[in-house]
Amino acid sequence: MGVNQYVKVALFLSLLVLFCPSFSSSEDVKLKVKGVTNIATTDENFICATLDWWPSNKCDYNQCPWGKAGILNLDLNNTILSNAIKAFNPLRIRLGGSLQDQIIYQFGKQKHCPTMRKKDNGLFGFSVGCLPRKRWDEMNHFLNKTGVKFTFGLNALVGKKNSKEDQLNWKGDWNPNNAISLMKYTVSKGYNIDSYELGNELCSEGVSARIDSVQYAKDITKLRHIINSLYPNATTRPKVLGPAGFYGKEWFDSFLQHVGPGVIDGVTHHIYNLGAGVDRDLISKVQDPYFLSKIAQTFKDVSTAVKDFTPWAGAWVGESGGAYNSGGKDVSHTFVNGFWYLDQLGMTSTFNHKVYCRQALIGGNYALLNTTSFIPNPDYYGALLWHRLMGTNVLSISHDSSPYLRTYAHCSKQGNGITLLLINMENSTSFDVSLVNDMNLYPEELVSEGINTVNLMDSLKREEYHLTPKDGNIQSDVVLLNGTPLELTKSKEIPELKPKIVDASSSSPIKVVPHSIVFVQINNFNAPACAPPTK
Repeated sequence: MGVNQYVKVALFLSLLVLFCPSFSSSEDVKLKVKGVTNIATTDENFICATLDWWPSNKCDYNQCPWGKAGILNLDLNNTILSNAIKAFNPLRIRLGGSLQDQIIYQFGKQKHCPTMRKKDNGLFGFSVGCLPRKRWDEMNHFLNKTGVKFTFGLNALVGKKNSKEDQLNWKGDWNPNNAISLMKYTVSKGYNIDSYELGNELCSEGVSARIDSVQYAKDITKLRHIINSLYPNATTRPKVLGPAGFYGKEWFDSFLQHVGPGVIDGVTHHIYNLGAGVDRDLISKVQDPYFLSKIAQTFKDVSTAVKDFTPWAGAWVGESGGAYNSGGKDVSHTFVNGFWYLDQLGMTSTFNHKVYCRQALIGGNYALLNTTSFIPNPDYYGALLWHRLMGTNVLSISHDSSPYLRTYAHCSKQGNGITLLLINMENSTSFDVSLVNDMNLYPEELVSEGINTVNLMDSLKREEYHLTPKDGNIQSDVVLLNGTPLELTKSKEIPELKPKIVDASSSSPIKVVPHSIVFVQINNFNAPACAPPTK
């Protein structure tokens, strides 16, 4: 090859790097996993999804994305819906949302059951609505059939009135009579309730209504006494959750200091850290590691408050849709949203949160299932893989590479090894990931670099689950698993999620391609924190 030809080739490659968006570079990454002890724990059923009360005429930004996905008109006989829930075996579901504190129940003295309608001066623009007895029966039969662990959100504003000085502030004691009638009926029918939650977004500054922290502590203590009375068997007694709203330090600290021991089991807070669903920067936010990390302080603060004031309880994310007002129509149901969602799951677990409830299972633009077809969106499969692979013990993991590579590690749900979650938000850089097992028992500053660490890539058999978008389009609502589209079977069952097996004789690193999400299960990773407890 002549000199001129060499020059032409070099020039061509330079232009390729500069102007070809598909050109991919590769970077070696060493992941250090501390497997001696865990840093946090989650509930066995960490993954949770919500159902909501919104009627079909709930509209935002000149669109009405809820259709017939609200609990009062949802098709509970839909085969895909049932199969999607059963695949988790079990799935935790929370029924609640903005209209929760306007819902009365057709039980006891409440014979009339009004239909919710648009109302200009109503909370969230709607009038009072009602849960018919027949629908409660239908719901519970469905939940029992699909094996759901069910959280039901109660109306916390019954008996209260607006303050004359501040219309947002509601005063007075909670009147639990209507709720007691519903609960007595539920007990008589043998319906299984995992937990009751009191109110929705009434804490801190509130959204459309607010309750004082001390008053709320008094109300939820009343709920605890009622549940203890109706459910005398402590082993089957539903948990009590609250306050189900946005974190504010002063309000939360006051509330937690005013509830006595054993009153509350889960301290629930809500997250919509991506802003409005109509935000034009939404697709950029879900790929920005700096932006995604800004919410970490909230998770830490809630976890600290729970530890300081109610150590018998656990921190829960009770509702999180990312973008509020039903999500972003071109982002929240697509592959790229998984960068935000799975990063949230990893981040909250490291801050000792027990449960994470995604808004919503179905409905709006941010649902795990398509609102009209019920076909699973990409985040559904990310949630399912987490539920099946990631155990309750959270491990410390770190690297010195790009912040666009997000990494999390747990003990595996099955077996004694570990499972990694690797999220590559880079659009043109692959990461070749190798593992280091850090067996040090002491903080890093007290030991020399490299002491008691083992590089294990040449001895680990692993199962890899690579999630990528169809045709490389991050706004696709079709996700590929190891190159194969995930589609329902002919009988409308959730497809089998088959891993790529990498034999222990291979010393190759884990290849994390641009714009991909990878779960890696390593059963023979020697992590003492993941070993069976000694007797």
